[in-house]
Amino acid sequence: MLRQLALTDMGAAAQVHRIAFDRAMPWLVGLHTPDEDRWFYRERVFPTCQIWGRFDDDALIGIIAFSDGWIEQLYVVPAVQGRGIGTELLVVAKGVCERLELWTFQRNAPARRFYEARGFTLVEETEGARNEEKEPDARYLWTRPGRQAG
Repeated sequence: MLRQLALTDMGAAAQVHRIAFDRAMPWLVGLHTPDEDRWFYRERVFPTCQIWGRFDDDALIGIIAFSDGWIEQLYVVPAVQGRGIGTELLVVAKGVCERLELWTFQRNAPARRFYEARGFTLVEETEGARNEEKEPDARYLWTRPGRQAG
């Protein structure tokens, strides 16, 4: 089941984020506590983003948070990655937005391949000075076909 998330889903969304983040980027494990993750979702993500989730029965297994043409968060639980859940979530944002941008870490090769395979184009790489992790990152852009980027 795919549905828009409510604030009551905040804890589960933060947990999906942490599990997927830690698996994808083990060099950053321990960056935040579970309480900090829940605070971030409650105070920063839910008030500013549309958040959708993919459920397997009652378990939340994937999330996407987007607003104003930016994908802020996209995470799928590692045990179910490769089954089209990330693509399904991305389709929701693509259906709402004419263009989407996002940041991912340069070292996160699976994420980069995922976005590139779904029509995103690399537009910028930085040394990471502007992100909390100080990790070199990459900005990607997708524009709905028939629309000119820019």
